[in-house]
Amino acid sequence: MMSETPGNWVLAVHGGAGQMTRDRLSAEEDAGARAGLAAALHAGSAVLAAGGSALDAVEAAVRVLEDDPHFNAGRGAVLTYDGGVSLDAAIMAGDGQRAGAVAGVGTVRHPVSLARRVMTTPHVMLSGAGAEQFAREQGLEAAEPGWFEIPRRCQQLEEMKARGDGWFDEEMKFGTVGAVACDAGGRVAAATSTGGITAKRWGRIGDTPIIGAGTWADGVCAVSATGSGEYFIRAGVCHQIAARIALAGEAPAQAATTALAEVAKMGGSGGVIVVTPSRDALWHFNTAGMFRGVAGSDGARRVAIYGDEG
Repeated sequence: MMSETPGNWVLAVHGGAGQMTRDRLSAEEDAGARAGLAAALHAGSAVLAAGGSALDAVEAAVRVLEDDPHFNAGRGAVLTYDGGVSLDAAIMAGDGQRAGAVAGVGTVRHPVSLARRVMTTPHVMLSGAGAEQFAREQGLEAAEPGWFEIPRRCQQLEEMKARGDGWFDEEMKFGTVGAVACDAGGRVAAATSTGGITAKRWGRIGDTPIIGAGTWADGVCAVSATGSGEYFIRAGVCHQIAARIALAGEAPAQAATTALAEVAKMGGSGGVIVVTPSRDALWHFNTAGMFRGVAGSDGARRVAIYGDEG
């Protein structure tokens, strides 16, 4: 946990929670994920160090992770049952609880930036073809399917099909990404982006673009989640954390622990990152590992993967 004094800033990022252990990740995968997290921290920190907003910082950090094939968002997203990509993202500002989200898009290079544009409209969420039409009208950068697809995800899809439906198979969940920040003005924001779960069907949408489930920001805190989406939706995890802090007076760490305990009782797993206007930053997960990192205005930088890294 990191705590910053007023006037300073803090940023935390994640690249997904799951069965990441030292015997499961190769040295190359470990190094690549850590480099990706560090690059995201650098991008978001540059915004905050220049006096930029938390909202700009989380978008910048998530855009980096969306371009990194080590994670399940944008390039390197897992494939649907039919072999395509279906990307979801959300972004939210604590001041005014402004929010934007997109679901089921497959032609936009940076879904988080599309979600940011949705925030400027009277709407909160756009989906599918309509969201992609809006992206074109807004002049956002497009990408062909070949940009998103990588051979490793094709192999994982075939493995999933060979093993049956396995909708919540822990072995086949990968790397939803997110960022939370508090800027020098004490404003907080959160952003989350994902490709969902391997071999998803029927237009399935998880928690990432659901405001209050996978993404949340208000005057109390900003939260980005990753894990078994259906359970996070049912528990309203991100909003629940904020409510526990505001209404029950729980410390942020206790609120996160309690919310994830409810997910676990239902059979789900995952993790969250949280920041508050007082520049507290923390993470909590109930899986073997979580790709994660934190940076502060004091120059401290830290990335971690495994549970025993604290």
